[in-house]
Formats: sequence, C-alpha cells, structure tokens
Amino acid sequence: MPSTTYQPYKMEQVSKKELNTEAQKNIFGRIALNMSSNTVPGISSVQSSSMHDNKPNVLKVMKILLALVFAGWIFIWIIVPTSTYRYTWSPKLYADTNSTYFGRQGTNILIFAFPVMFIAVLGCIYLHLSKKNVHTGNRSSKFSSQMAAWKRPVLVRGPLGVVSGIELAFCLMFLALLVWCFWTYLSVSFSRLKIHGSEKVWKAKLDSVGLRFGLIGNLCLAFLFFPVTRGSSLLPLIGLTSDSCIKYHIWLGHIVMTLFSAHAICYIIYWASTNQIDEMIKWSKTDVANVPGELALLTGLVLWATTFPRIRRKMFELFYYTHHLYIAFLFFFMLHVGIGFFCMILPGVFLYMVDRYLRFLQSRTKVHLVSARLLPSEGIELNFSKNPGFSYNPLSTIFINVPSVSSLQWHPFTITTSSNLEPERLSVVIKKEGSWTQKLYRALSSHTNVDGLDISVEGPYSPITMNFMRYESLVMISGGSGITPFISIIREFINQSNTLNTETPNLVLICAFKNSMDLTMLDLLLPVSGNVSDMSRLNLRIEVYVTREKEAPINVAQTMIRTICFKPNPSQTPISPVLGPNSWLCLAAIISSSFIAFLILIGILQRFYIYPIDKNTGEIYSLSSRTILNLLFMCLSIVVASTIPFLINKRRNMKDAKQIKSLDLPTPMTSPSSWYHCSDREMESLPQESLVKATKVHYGSRPDLKKSLLEIKEENVGVMTSGPTGMRHEVAAICSSGLGSNLHYESISFSW
Repeated sequence: MPSTTYQPYKMEQVSKKELNTEAQKNIFGRIALNMSSNTVPGISSVQSSSMHDNKPNVLKVMKILLALVFAGWIFIWIIVPTSTYRYTWSPKLYADTNSTYFGRQGTNILIFAFPVMFIAVLGCIYLHLSKKNVHTGNRSSKFSSQMAAWKRPVLVRGPLGVVSGIELAFCLMFLALLVWCFWTYLSVSFSRLKIHGSEKVWKAKLDSVGLRFGLIGNLCLAFLFFPVTRGSSLLPLIGLTSDSCIKYHIWLGHIVMTLFSAHAICYIIYWASTNQIDEMIKWSKTDVANVPGELALLTGLVLWATTFPRIRRKMFELFYYTHHLYIAFLFFFMLHVGIGFFCMILPGVFLYMVDRYLRFLQSRTKVHLVSARLLPSEGIELNFSKNPGFSYNPLSTIFINVPSVSSLQWHPFTITTSSNLEPERLSVVIKKEGSWTQKLYRALSSHTNVDGLDISVEGPYSPITMNFMRYESLVMISGGSGITPFISIIREFINQSNTLNTETPNLVLICAFKNSMDLTMLDLLLPVSGNVSDMSRLNLRIEVYVTREKEAPINVAQTMIRTICFKPNPSQTPISPVLGPNSWLCLAAIISSSFIAFLILIGILQRFYIYPIDKNTGEIYSLSSRTILNLLFMCLSIVVASTIPFLINKRRNMKDAKQIKSLDLPTPMTSPSSWYHCSDREMESLPQESLVKATKVHYGSRPDLKKSLLEIKEENVGVMTSGPTGMRHEVAAICSSGLGSNLHYESISFSW
C-alpha cells in the first residue's frame, strides 16, 4: 500500500513552478493570519460558577420541576382513553372550566396546552441561566458504564438507520403508549356499544375503530412538530438539536399518515355499507366537518408520497415544494375537528409557528459575504462577516438561501469555524452535488457580480452540550465532505489548547477521499484568520486515504484554491443573533406574551360575541367560523409579540454593524477584476510543520476502520463519524459489537 506524507499546496493562483517548489518545501498553503491581542470571547465555566454559586441549585430545582410537569402531561395522555377519565373526571373538569370566556375549549387548553407552554417558557429561562455553565464533560477514565451502554447503537442497518439503546427504549415506550391508548379506547367503546335499529355489530365496531384511529393519529400529531422547531427550548433541554431529531419527525409523520389513512378508509367502508356515502360531501355547521377532513387527507397523502427516500433523494425539489402542503393540511384539519379538539395538539403547532415566523424575519436580512474559496474538488467555502459578540458551539448548523439561485430553497450546512477562534468570521463548506449547489458554483466561478451575492441565513442552531470534549481520545471518521463538522471541532480544540491553556484529548482524524484534489479540504483545518492558529500543542494524528488513485500526482498545478473577495454592501449586515445576546430570555417573553395575548383575544371573542349567540351549547354558532377566528387571533398574537423585539434587536445590530470593520478587503490598485480575487493582497505563506507532520496520506486503499478503532487502548474513547451511510453504519456496528468496550459512539448531524 503506497503512502506518503501529505504535501499541501498554495491557496492562490501562482505559477506551476512556484507550486512545485512550495510542495517540495512542505508548506501548507498560504495562510492569512489576523493576529490580535484582544481577549477571545468566552468566559470560563469555572469563573462563571464561582460568580454564581447558587446557580447549580436553582438549575437543579428548575430541571426537576420541568421533568415533573412533562411527566404529568404524559400521564394525561395515558389516562384520557380510560373510562375513569371519560365518565368521571372529564365531566367534572368540563363543568369546572366551562366558563363564559373559553367554553369547553378552555378545558383542553388547560390540561393539554398549558403544561407544554409552561415547559417551553421555563426551559428558555433555564437555558439562559445555564448558558455560561455549559458542561463539557470530564476526560476521566471512570466513564459511566451504564450511560455508555444505553448510548451504544443497538440497531445499525435497516429502515430506522443507526438507533442507540436510549432511542430504542423511548421509541418502544412511545409505541407502548399508542398501543395502550388504542386498546383502551376500543375496550371502553366496545363495552358501551349501542346498535341502532337493524345495524350489524361489525358495522358499529368499524365506526368505533375508525374514530379511534383518528384519536391515536391526533396523539402522534401532538408530537410531530417538536423535532422540527429549531429555535425551541424543548429539544436543548434534553441535549438534542432539530437536525439530530429529523428522523423522529420522519417516523412520526409515517405513523400519523398511516393512522389517518386507516381512519378515512374505515369511515368510507362504514358509510358505503350503511348507505350513507353522501356523508362524504357534508360540511356540518356545529359538528365534525367531513369535507375539510377529506381535503386534509388528500394534501397529506400528496405530501407523504414525496417523503419516501427514493423520491426525496432523486427529486429533492419536488419533495421540498410539496412539503409546504403542511400548511393546507393543518388548516383543513382544524376545520375538520374544530378548535376545541385542535387545542389538544396546540402546543407543538404554536411553538412551531413562533419559530417559523422568527426564521422568516431573520431571512429578510441580507448578510455580508466577505469571500468565497473555490476548491479543486468543486467544493465552496463561503466566509461571512459575523458579529464578534455572537458565539455558537462546534457542530452548529446554518440554513442558507441564495435568491439568485433559488428564491425558495433553503439548505442546511455545518459551520466550520469556531466562534472563539474566529470572532469576526463564520464559514461553511458546500459540496457541489445537486442542482442548487451546481448553480451556486457556476455563479461564483463566473464572478460576473463583483459586488457579491445577496444571501439570507437562518440560525445558527447550536448543540447545547459538547460531549466530544469529555473523552481521553476522540476518533473522527469522515468520508468526502463529511470532514466539515470535524473542522469546527479541531478549531475549537486549537482555541482550548492555546487561548484557554487547557488539556485536550488525543485526536485521530481518519479521512477517505475519492481523489487527490479532495486533499485541499485539509487546508480548511487551519483558520484563515483569528487570534490563534498554532496546532503544535494538539496531539493530533491525521490518516488520509485516497481511494481512486494509486500514487501521488506529479502535476500539482490543478490543486490550487481560488479565493474570491467581495466588496462590502451597505445593505448587508454581519450575521447576528435574531433576538440579541439574551435570546433565550427574549424567546421566553415572546412565547408567554403571544400565548397570553391569544388567550385574551379568544376570551373576548367568546364572551362578547359567541356566548351571547349559543350560550356554550355549541349547537348554534358555526364551528368553522370559530376555528378560523381562533387561527387569525393566534397568528396576530405571534406576529405582534415577535416583531417588536425583533425590530428592537435589528436596530441594535445595525448600530453594531457600523462599528465592525471589513475583513482584509483589498485596496483598489489595478484592474477591477484583480480587486475582488485577492491577487494583490496575499500575505506571506507560513509553514505549518505541526500539521504536515501529523498527516499521512495512503493512496489506492480504503481505511480499515475496525483495525484502527480497536488499536486505540485508552479507556474512554469517543468515536464520531460523518459521511456516507455505509461508513456510518460500519462504525456504529464496530462500536456496538462489544469488541471494544472503551469505544463510545457519538451520533452527530451533518449537513452540506
């Protein structure tokens, strides 16, 4: 197996002779260093805890309270199908809460909506208080064996992908909840089944079964929007991110549509067998409306059909556009069941609407694209200006929209920079694969617009914890552009070792590339600018495998990285937090104020308009009209409560943007084309001997992952993988096989 030490190349356009000379000298490209004596943003967790000694106790009490409220909310769903709740508790609850301000709707708001909204608001306060006390873990050999066993993958291959023990346990508990509710619903219903006239028993039971399918589907729908609410506090409270929870949303979506389809089929058969097929075209004024339910099902089926992997991967744009039918699905579903029943799933929808509107507001702002680097592998690195006070954790993701490429499409990408190491810059790497990325690459490579591109962003969305820092050794395995999440991790360790002077774990980076042009991805491991870029203090070993080439190429002229710089645009601003530095507190205020405003508005509507008409009987005033009015009040409350703090923070960001200087923009000296290609401003190259010595390239072979992992003998080894599905499954299978009890698989989300 041929191998050689990696000889990195210059980033800019220089002559072939110079490139070969630099390669022979083992110089790792031209790195522009922006040294600064300013303190790197970020406060030590030790200092923070010493200033606030009482915080841990307060946080612990808050966490216990949150857990108890959530357990109570789950308990409500467990007892709802029972006869005790239906015939004893429910009548008393409705009698006690059936006020002239909310009617029967108020009961469902109280027992189904209020607990989750309370958790969301208190969770925001909890995350704000714990923000400066983020627990990164201790690199101790006494790693919890019980927790490690629960986190090991137990399912590797199959339709569910890689599933850990704790994920499987929660999935089984959720399925048990569905089975319990369905069986209990049927048992209670069948025990009190009433046969009308000559109706056969099986028809009456079919009617009951169809209704119960709908009720269980509603239970799943109550959880459906939690995993895709990116800015919510619910996921960070349990250490999750929206990206890592997409699979839960997919699973729930399949279950929801299966149950609702069964619900519809049962009723169609029932109506046909009882000569009531005309029920399909009835729109009841004060009861369940069938026509909106059928429209909701049709839009849901169209949406569902495009979510299957073959269609989603081959026709992503079709999947993306049809997925917006969820708006029509929810609207018709509300008209079908009425606002009172819809309040059972209100929290997930309400929180998602708040998050979606805040994302809409942020997306209206154009951000400053400082430069773009076009890699020989046809990848792109976009470098944005960032507010220096805005920090995020490694493995954060950001959503990007380029209107000149597609005005509707948003794509997630993993951030490669460290906010502590590079306080004024945020970068992402984009692999040229789909039609969207191909259009973006052509737009940048043609560089017809020297003013740059109009780009909007949503995020960043950061994981709350950094578990990868608790290990003695950390093995990072990537395939192709899957290296991008590990770039941010390595840069964070550079900051830890140099700025904070803390001990870092042993790092092993195993990369697999198709050809040698992809080797320039390693140039991105070192920041272009920042306070610190010394890797000599890291115990880093890099094993690179070039699978489709037998030996190192002789002609290195094709491996240049081309850098394009853009002049600043007054209408563009640095990337800043959408709600300011105290975003969690601001989000808590938005959620609480919008929900309270919604309650006040529907209370006024009920007391002074609806109640005088039907006196809480529900038999006179149109249920559809009441549902639409509730929906309008909900949207109005969210829009007002979210827009005011956003505009206040935007004004503050505009003031800060004027004080942020542009990052090394070129001075016009020659032709306009050279101004924006950095040809006249390149700084002197610096040899990065520590990185060169740590890197070894193997040509014509693939990594033996099993051998590489089992050779590591430390007692506490974290294993992270990013890249093709087959590679992730292979690594997960090795970690779960029991051959290496010291290996702890860490699941990460990867977007590019």
